Amino acid sequence: MKQIKVGIIGCGTIGSNLAIKIQKSKELPAKVCYIADLDKAKARLLKKKISPRKHKYSDCRISTIEELIKKSDFVIEAASASISFKVASSCLKNNKDVLVMSIGGLVKGIKTLKNLGKKSKGMLYLPSGALCGIDGILAASGSSIRSVSLTTRKPIAGLRGAPYFSHKKLDIDKIKKETVVFCGNAEEAIKYFPKNVNVAALLSLASLGIKRTKVKIVTSPHYTRNMHQVIAEGSFGRIQTITENVPSPTNPKTSYLAILAAEALLKKIFNRIKIGT
Repeated sequence: MKQIKVGIIGCGTIGSNLAIKIQKSKELPAKVCYIADLDKAKARLLKKKISPRKHKYSDCRISTIEELIKKSDFVIEAASASISFKVASSCLKNNKDVLVMSIGGLVKGIKTLKNLGKKSKGMLYLPSGALCGIDGILAASGSSIRSVSLTTRKPIAGLRGAPYFSHKKLDIDKIKKETVVFCGNAEEAIKYFPKNVNVAALLSLASLGIKRTKVKIVTSPHYTRNMHQVIAEGSFGRIQTITENVPSPTNPKTSYLAILAAEALLKKIFNRIKIGT
């Protein structure tokens, strides 16, 4: 099988972990050939990790996003919701396959992406991230779904810095007990918690859309894990899932399972045997 040239946009926690996994994998017919990040120091550090001089793939290049998309066979976006739509649309226009981690940046432009997809030879892949049960939700959408709700519980460190708190003039560090800090729909959650609720974006795309998908966010100084509870009801019956995620050791805003889900999706994409919905 032809060696697939992978380009990774974003050299933070997720992008770095995926790059290292791809380079070490004996299962994936792929190698990271291009990386890009606004923080050049992060890009240089990742290049050093995945391309030691003695390695035969030491020609991994730090490039611009435009060059990366043009020269890669497969693109991974792991940067931020502020650029994920631009990356996804550019990849589809250039007939390139792309896996997007920052799903929150896609929801408002999903119709545009669907239209681009009809004309493109490229594919857009959205991993299930830190959420279990998406396979069941997708199956249920073949009948009718009446209601979908997501309750997310995160440690204070995982929510710190979200725009919601400055907007509401709330000091998250003054919270001393379990507190519901947000209750609304996925559209509002994505706006106010752009680095925290990719799961809400994915769930809404798989079910009722951003306006009808209900979201509640809870925090406590006693929480040590990221937990997501999904409840969906409809003509199919009822689905309830609870996922307790260990935060990434290097970034408390990211669940470790989100990285593992992206790795699993890459294996599924490049494998002849595909398991699950």
